[in-house]
Amino acid sequence: MPFKIQKINNIASKGLDRFPSATYEVGSEINDPDAIILRSQKLHDMSFGENLKAVGRAGAGVNNIPVDRLTELGVPVFNAPGANANAVKELVIGGLLLSQRNLHDAVAYTQALTTSGDALEREVEDGKKKFVGGELSARTLGVIGLGAIGVEVANAAAALGMNVIGHDPGITVVNAWKLNASVKMARSVDEVLAESEFLTLHVPLVEATKNMISASRIPAMKDGAVLLNFARAGVVDEQAVLAALDSGSLGAYICDFPTRENIDHERVIALPHLGASTAEAEENCALMVADQLCDYLENGNITNSVNFPAITLSRKSEYRLALIHMNIPDMVGQISHQLGVSSINILHMINESHGDIACTLIDTESTVNDATLAAIGDINGLLKVRLI
Repeated sequence: MPFKIQKINNIASKGLDRFPSATYEVGSEINDPDAIILRSQKLHDMSFGENLKAVGRAGAGVNNIPVDRLTELGVPVFNAPGANANAVKELVIGGLLLSQRNLHDAVAYTQALTTSGDALEREVEDGKKKFVGGELSARTLGVIGLGAIGVEVANAAAALGMNVIGHDPGITVVNAWKLNASVKMARSVDEVLAESEFLTLHVPLVEATKNMISASRIPAMKDGAVLLNFARAGVVDEQAVLAALDSGSLGAYICDFPTRENIDHERVIALPHLGASTAEAEENCALMVADQLCDYLENGNITNSVNFPAITLSRKSEYRLALIHMNIPDMVGQISHQLGVSSINILHMINESHGDIACTLIDTESTVNDATLAAIGDINGLLKVRLI
């Protein structure tokens, strides 16, 4: 039986091509799927069948997915971190230029010109005087969040000659190695705010980051600072930002999340959620998440799951058990015992955990019969068992 993949939203064809037609059935009307692949569709009100094994988000954020509920069902949620990093980085640099060179107003001014000849030349020169801007070089950019996108933004800004200060208490060793040596590491968010003329946010929307830029924090920023938000709308308290723009304590707000209030504000430039909206980023995200889903369905390997541990086991046999269970004592022992009762020899195995969830991959010398699978499935705390 082929694996059934339910496609929600438009997924780049190059990603869908990663599912071979001989072993996968892909469609938007698939019932009882083995996996779901999607972009921004909200799944919080969706019911999930027992057959569901994985959900793949062709993007980085997973706010549209009920991760906690899927975790309880033993279903890993995959995403594509870094696949859209270059697209977002380029848009942030564009936002910096919009704020400093008055490009938005200058274009509007030029498009409104109706004269020609000498009169047009005079109006062009008048506009040149009206829209004098500043340069980014030697200015200070603060970057909060140094994941895949934040690191790219910091490095690009450093290449433009900016002074860059960043903060991320959870920065990985890999990302730290990628970071330009000139980037100054701050000990706190407030230290970044105090030094930055421009501030860009690259954090997920979680309880700890909700309204990170708030009425209590804005006074710590430099007068006239420019705030850029291409992360999530909720990491900024918009009412506090608009009030700061009105008072002049903030110079501008450049964001990817239009609301009726910010669209109408003269110091806001709001874009229609363009962060990852490039053909290249959409393809990269689709390719990454499709490959991850295939590897999980076919081998039980997990890469880039937001709720499950990373786990990879090279195959030593054509018979493999993939088990999802609670991270509690003696689970592996009980599983091994049931295999032993059935005289099934273990050739290779690995166990990894992430919080309350653990995953175990076991290669066996012979196939595991239905009775043994049922016995393993009856172990208290066992969420899912698959023979691959």
